[in-house]
This record gives sequence, C-alpha cells and structure tokens, in this order.
Amino acid sequence: MKIFDSHTHLNSPEFINDVPRYLKQAADLDVDKMTIVGSNTELNRDALKLAHTYPQLYAAVGWHPEDAKFYDANAEKELEEQLDEDRVVALGEIGLDYHWDSSPQDLQRRVFKRQIEIAKSHGLPIVVHNRDAFEDTYNIIKSVGIQDTGGVMHSFNGDPEWLKKFLDLGMMISYSGVASFKNAHEVHDSVRATPLDRMMVETDAPYLTPEPHRGEQNEPGFTRYTVEAIAKERETTPEEIAAATWSNAHHFFGIKES
Repeated sequence: MKIFDSHTHLNSPEFINDVPRYLKQAADLDVDKMTIVGSNTELNRDALKLAHTYPQLYAAVGWHPEDAKFYDANAEKELEEQLDEDRVVALGEIGLDYHWDSSPQDLQRRVFKRQIEIAKSHGLPIVVHNRDAFEDTYNIIKSVGIQDTGGVMHSFNGDPEWLKKFLDLGMMISYSGVASFKNAHEVHDSVRATPLDRMMVETDAPYLTPEPHRGEQNEPGFTRYTVEAIAKERETTPEEIAAATWSNAHHFFGIKES
C-alpha cells in the first residue's frame, strides 16, 4: 500500500528541524509522497527548500487568508517567480477564513480571487482553504473558474449539499483527520457520497490529528489512519482508498506515478 499525503506542513516550526525522522515515520506507515504547503513568504520558501531536498516531497506555494493583509506587490512578484520552479505543483493554500478574521474579509476575497487568476496564468491547480465561508468561497471559484487548471477543497468539512456544489465546479475533495472523528456526521455523509476518482487524503499536520491519535501532534504518517477511517465509512478496504487517492493526487498535481 502506498499513500500520498496531499497537504501537510513539514515546513512548520514543529517539523522543520527534524524532517528526516518524520519522513522515516511516514514511510513506516506507507506514506511515501507528500505535498508541502506554504502560506506566506517564509513558509513558501521553506516548502520549496524541502521539495528541492527530498525527492518524495513537492511544494505548493501561496498566501493563506490569515496572511492576506501582508500580501503586496513584492509578495506577488516572489510568488510568481516561485510558481515557475520545477518542484511546485500547485498554488496554495489560498481561500477564505471567516473564523479567525485575521485579515479583513473584503481583502481576503480580493487576494483569493487574484491568486486564482495567477494560478490560471501559470497553468497550476489551486489548494483551497475554507473556514466558515462556504458561500463566498463557492461564489469566487465559480466566478473566476478553475475548469482548465483544477482545484481541491482541502480538509473538506461540508455536508453532501456543499460537496455536490464544489464537485459541480470541477473541484477535487481532500479529507483530513476530521473524517475519523466520531461525531463528524456531515463529513461522514460526504465521505460516502464523494466519487472515488475525485477524492484525495491529507493530514494538514501538525493540525487535525486523526483517531486513534487525536489529542497528539499530527504528522504525515498519520494519513494512514484517515485512509482507514474512510475505508470503514465506505465499507471497502484501505488498499482501495490508498490506491485511488494515490493515483488522484499524482494526476491532480501533474506528477508522474512511481
């Protein structure tokens, strides 16, 4: 069994000084490839460093909505340069976060829309963060359009109605450890309703640790437990979920399977 963690943060302070250990622990749990996701200048740079250092790692670079207030012409210039590097497979994570409201909502919307346009100009898919902003996230993706490049709803936590809306826009759906939470009933419903060829899996480590390790710091290897939870929910095998999401992630990110 081979598993692709489509969204993790080995570039975060929790991991950056001990990456080889976490990669070994991931491999021991059959997690063989990962996309390291940035969110601001420093974390984008570190994602790229990791992707250039380790052949099983790839990078996504972008500006998280919490950091939208720091997005300026210089940030955009550097982002556009980074998008041309050969280990960059997506623009992200970008989107809207109305829970923390670290940046004004109107600014978040402008920066989100602008980054979708940049992704399209570079022919790259987008990795979308949405927290408490389903309606606006949906409307912006619909208005700008991602049909030519694609996108993924990272750590999807919506109900089947929202699932259908985003699927109809052409989005992929990625599930994190939330899919393993006992009381995440709407997510369980969506897991069962998601076409297998539109699904990916992730950790979002160090956050959203799946059962049976909930309460501990998450790490990329724990993607395995999300795969197992999804398999249980869909009454199939972990091997089937791992194989499908492995193939889907390669196709989405434009990576040759190996």
